[in-house]
Amino acid sequence: MNYKDEMVKAMKMLAQDSRTLFIGQSVRWSGHIIFDTLEDAKVPMNKRYELPVFEDSQLGISTGLALGGFIPISIYPRMDFLIIAMNQLVNHLDKMNEMSCGQFKPKVIIRTMVGSKTPLNPGPQHCQNHIEGLRKMLTNIDIHCLNSADIVLFSYLQALESPRSSILVEFGDLYSD
Repeated sequence: MNYKDEMVKAMKMLAQDSRTLFIGQSVRWSGHIIFDTLEDAKVPMNKRYELPVFEDSQLGISTGLALGGFIPISIYPRMDFLIIAMNQLVNHLDKMNEMSCGQFKPKVIIRTMVGSKTPLNPGPQHCQNHIEGLRKMLTNIDIHCLNSADIVLFSYLQALESPRSSILVEFGDLYSD
């Protein structure tokens, strides 16, 4: 079982749902392994929305799309840069159900990655793992640690079927196995 192949299967499964769309960096143009998984899964271009690097706004847009009935797959190629979206993540997406007394329950699937350290270590700002910190801050968002190929497809299926938002954390070094 190959990690990248399982990611491709998961993206193909997500793309088949009419409510999903893929938003973020490296979704329409190459620049990261995440792009390759979308290409290999043949995710249609009309479901992919490339954004500039503005992480906080990206998660705000994703939350708005979720409020409109979509299930955005909000892609952050590096977990290090997801922390720039903490305001939207912790104070809005995670708390929306409580703030609206149950009236609004936006569902966003966040796809992010702990950057690879091989064959070249990119430095500490590109390969940090913030899973434990997120678990301490978030009360209404599920976090999936995709640390082996055999749980990838099941975890993305769980995220799609859950009524809650989810963060799925991939590991760049596993793509080379």
